[in-house]
Amino acid sequence: MVDIARDGQEGEDRARTADYDVIILDLILPREDGLSLLGRWRREGLTCHVLILTARSSIEDKVRGLDKGADDYLTKPFVLKELVARLRALVRRSHHVKDTVLRTHDLEIDTRARTVRRGGRAIHLTPCEYALLELLARHRGQVVSRSRIEEHLSMGEDPGISNVLNVHIGHLRNKIDKGFAPPLILTRRRQGYLLRGDQD
Repeated sequence: MVDIARDGQEGEDRARTADYDVIILDLILPREDGLSLLGRWRREGLTCHVLILTARSSIEDKVRGLDKGADDYLTKPFVLKELVARLRALVRRSHHVKDTVLRTHDLEIDTRARTVRRGGRAIHLTPCEYALLELLARHRGQVVSRSRIEEHLSMGEDPGISNVLNVHIGHLRNKIDKGFAPPLILTRRRQGYLLRGDQD
């Protein structure tokens, strides 16, 4: 079933009264803009996957959207087949999670509540940092290439993404590894990054 909301207020009402697999969200809406809606949804615990579909294509817009809590970001003009493929991927991610808590060493990631704890201590992450950590956690013990990470964060087409990714990795390390042992977020030179598995 597909519902359509013609402005931000209607979108707000529908998001609160139905259980959607994915919400496609434009940033430019009458009555209330998409980023404001998304930020409030995430603050209030809405866990539905959100794909931003917008004409705003700058790296700053993409980073802002992902940091507000978007799971994917696609710019206009777009090819319908790509949109449908991205929606299928988000739906699979929703339906195929058997254990909602990912664990390695003393790190716990609750994928339903989108919360993170290490050594029993709650760690606050931005939505973009969380998306990056969850990706690494789902492949813990395995190297995830930079291109795979960039594709997952929907930022791979932008110049300067490598530096943006380095910044996110640095912030994540400060929050996940600083003050803990062993370090969990590892770099494999010229390959990518991995989250240390229990056997590593």
